Amino acid sequence: MSAHLTKAQFPARTDRLKGRVALILGAGTSAPGVSIGKASSIAMACAGASVAALDFNLAAAQEVVAEIKSLDQHAIAYQADVANFDAMQTAIERVMQDFGRIDILQINAGIGRVGGPAETSLDDWDRIQKVNVESMLIAAKLVAPIMVNQGSGSIIGVSSVAGMRYLGYPHLAYSVTKAAVIHFIKMLAQQYASEGIRANTIVPGLIDTPRIQKNVAKVFDANADMDNTRRARDRQVPMGRMGTPWEVASVATFLASDDASYITGTEIVVDGGLIGKFV
Repeated sequence: MSAHLTKAQFPARTDRLKGRVALILGAGTSAPGVSIGKASSIAMACAGASVAALDFNLAAAQEVVAEIKSLDQHAIAYQADVANFDAMQTAIERVMQDFGRIDILQINAGIGRVGGPAETSLDDWDRIQKVNVESMLIAAKLVAPIMVNQGSGSIIGVSSVAGMRYLGYPHLAYSVTKAAVIHFIKMLAQQYASEGIRANTIVPGLIDTPRIQKNVAKVFDANADMDNTRRARDRQVPMGRMGTPWEVASVATFLASDDASYITGTEIVVDGGLIGKFV
């Protein structure tokens, strides 16, 4: 951890989201550590929200729920493939049975594979598109009508700076889908603004999450050594360090709250100055 980072860690307890229900897609973590989805679930619970934690891996969602319950907040775990309409419809019906409403939808699930056109198979391309983009259509189809009936709601997409610029290595399928996230959310924002629904995108930069080890560590170190990988990624950022999942989660909590009541159809970049660099 950089000396410049004192404690961008666990969120403070507030009533910012008291009485609201947050549905987090991709709430778990794929490896030991804290993902953006997990941090966002816990941060929104710390702000008073009840959390519907949905993940492809039920055990991962249950782990998040256990941590939220240890904070004396209400949470329930759900299992579904975000790219499967029938599975998502069943899960969201259960969420409505359990909570009666959905005030916040964070579309966080995302996968990727390093490589350019030559290295990216059509099967990988299709699966990444389904999980990262088609899942947004499925979620919007199922949740937007609920929010319209309520007369309010906040939808948060999670993109990446990879969707805005080349980051030094080919990550084609992931980057293209993350660019699509930004525009998809802009379209939702325009369509539903008059219905009391806001839609915004968070664009994280280089964040220290378990995904690094699974997907990109070998780009920075041939042996996927995580210490070398972290140092290399830290050097890329003007602030001298990667961000933490909690720093992204704090922005998600803000966008979900009334503090962001006049913000819709835009994106907030959380990257330590990365995309402002010329090289």
